Amino acid sequence: MTLLNEQEQAKVAAAISAVERETDAEVVTVLTAQADNYAYIPLLWAGLIALLMPGIVNYVTGWLNADMLLLGQWSVFILLSVVFRIPGINRRLIPRSVRYWRASNLARRQFLEQNLHHTAGATGMLIFVSEAERYVEILVDQGISSQVDNDAWEAIIAAFTEQVKQGETLKGFMACIEACGGHLKTHVPATRQKNELPNHLVILS
Repeated sequence: MTLLNEQEQAKVAAAISAVERETDAEVVTVLTAQADNYAYIPLLWAGLIALLMPGIVNYVTGWLNADMLLLGQWSVFILLSVVFRIPGINRRLIPRSVRYWRASNLARRQFLEQNLHHTAGATGMLIFVSEAERYVEILVDQGISSQVDNDAWEAIIAAFTEQVKQGETLKGFMACIEACGGHLKTHVPATRQKNELPNHLVILS
């Protein structure tokens, strides 16, 4: 998984600048490779399996004494802790609801950390993408939500999400910014010259 390079980031920044010339909205884009490392979930699975599997084997076969049972649990836990760290396996162990919850939580933190709640007229907009979770969210402040119904963003989010799944994150950003700009310049048109927040793509490490 590769985040956007400098040339691609510049294209995103230019698209934001073009939109902001026609609207009072302040648009900030944030991209992260993964919303969380989820280190605790593979360990939880390893622990549960280590507790259950040797016990089940012993119940069925009666082969293990107390020392062997304990040793078996330790061995299974250590082995699975290593195996479950493999990225392809790791991702399958994390429930979708947990992945989406962590990504959504990070998006809301970024809305605050990027000072989108302090813009003049409450016209902040965040376009947030987490690639590993294939998660896209658009968050807007009251000055935009009072003019544009939240349903307007749903189709844009759905299209962007599909592009992230296909590895076309840059194309998704460009289409999303353009589509959002269409709503913004219609409902929150430019009434003053301003640029309260940076236009560059924020990439979280």
